[in-house]
Amino acid sequence: MTLSPTFSKRTRLRSLIPLALCLLTLCLAPLHAQTLQPEQQPPATVQPVPQVPVTINGRALFTVRGLLSFTAQTRANVISERIHDLSKDVSFDPNAITVSEATTTSDIVAGDRILMSVTDLDVAIPGESRHNLALDYAHRITIALILLRKEYSARSLLLGCAYALAATIVLLILLRIFSTLFPRFYSKLDTSRDTIIPSLHIQKFELLPSTRIADILIGLVRLLRLALTVTLLYFYISLDLGFFPWTRDYAHLLIGYILAPLRLVGTAIIAYLPNLFFIAVIALVAVYLIKLLRVIFTEMGKQTIAFSSFHPEWSEPTYKIARFLVLALTAIAIFPYLPGSKSPAFQGISIFLGVLFSLGSSSAVANIVAGVILTYMRAFKVGDRVQMSDTIGDVIECSLLVTRLRTIKNVEVTIANSMVLSSHIVNFSTSAQQEGLILHTTVTIGYDAPWRIVHQLLLAAAAATENVLTDPKPFILQTALDDFYVHYELNAFTNIPNHTARIYSDLHQNIQDKFNEAGVEIMSPHYATMRDGNRIAIPDQYLPKGYVTPSFRVGLEPNPTKNPTD
Repeated sequence: MTLSPTFSKRTRLRSLIPLALCLLTLCLAPLHAQTLQPEQQPPATVQPVPQVPVTINGRALFTVRGLLSFTAQTRANVISERIHDLSKDVSFDPNAITVSEATTTSDIVAGDRILMSVTDLDVAIPGESRHNLALDYAHRITIALILLRKEYSARSLLLGCAYALAATIVLLILLRIFSTLFPRFYSKLDTSRDTIIPSLHIQKFELLPSTRIADILIGLVRLLRLALTVTLLYFYISLDLGFFPWTRDYAHLLIGYILAPLRLVGTAIIAYLPNLFFIAVIALVAVYLIKLLRVIFTEMGKQTIAFSSFHPEWSEPTYKIARFLVLALTAIAIFPYLPGSKSPAFQGISIFLGVLFSLGSSSAVANIVAGVILTYMRAFKVGDRVQMSDTIGDVIECSLLVTRLRTIKNVEVTIANSMVLSSHIVNFSTSAQQEGLILHTTVTIGYDAPWRIVHQLLLAAAAATENVLTDPKPFILQTALDDFYVHYELNAFTNIPNHTARIYSDLHQNIQDKFNEAGVEIMSPHYATMRDGNRIAIPDQYLPKGYVTPSFRVGLEPNPTKNPTD
């Protein structure tokens, strides 16, 4: 079958049409996007039109907007005055209010008086008829006028007088109860001085006596009576004003003074409840986490939970550090949910306090960091005899800020932890229980005394000293051979490092006794004498019987130059 040339051309044209449309679409797409770009911008925020309610005796009938030069408030006041003036006309029938249609307005008419005009701008709901809105407003005005007639009727006024009289009687009864009940409270509190009401003490210091507390309680009860009386009078006046139509607006105003703050507070509390719940959950989690940490570190201190590199004495300070970190993280998490935390005043005060703390606590922070480092260094503990710089004493307190020592003279020395960390620490108690602390003293004896005898005397003096251990045994070191004497160093062990001053004193006394008993003179480092005609340097109780001080000896030497026969 053969195709005609005309048919083939039409086929090719039809196949090119979709391709051309696609190319045209791609070319026009950027232009279309550019034309649509302004329309895709987010619409500007529409400012709400202010509306003011039209009120009659405190009751809102409907709201109106501003028209032309009339503001919404002015228009609402004018309409309210017209309705109020109409209510004073007792000959007018409220059901005679009608709606009159004009070209641009729907007028609500009462006889020959126009109460208000409804325009197309008053129609807030799209699609609603202006005429129907005017009929609704006219119906509400009619009902308001009927209620006003009832309120101003003789029956309504008589009921208002009856209610006011009943409220007055109730007020007088309550005031009578106050005048009878509160004096009994005063008398009861006055007779409770020093009997039922105790004095307020802080340990042995009497902060407030019983009579003063009784006077404060009586003053508080008087203040409570005054507050209750003022509150009753306030609500009584508001209630009585509300019973009569002429003063009902003032009653609503007085009640509003109370309800508006209460409503504001209640709204704020309700709005804050989610944040309060979040804070409560965080605080609850923090409390139980701290309790869990307390249990864990307590058991680590008892070594029921043990780690090879964790010492038991680290449990308490580590628990305090962990508790501080948990509390700090809790405060950081809670801070954004506190009331007023985002206000500029609150943030300014927080920044000021932070700067003040950072500037004034640099030394305190340094001491705290040093205290933590000293804790984990295990350089000493409470009760150890240590030397810090030039101070020697027993550790009585180790805190994060300071370390306190008590010297052998019962002088309490407080040293900042930063100074402790920067100086060397000598601990005399670390190895005293296991290996014993070595006490050493040096004696210099002349060369005329045999060194073996000196060793025996020194060891005997150590054996006679209380609190010197026999195992390990004391030992002697000859540390120097000087021109006139020998240095003998006695080394003895003790496991009571806190009594080293007393042990040294007893040891020196025993050395003197043992050397004197053996007749060995301690004539160094500075002792000079002429043995001829001088008494020996030993106390009398150690001298041998019949000892006599030697006399001076004088002798003649022969002259080698002289002839013996002369």
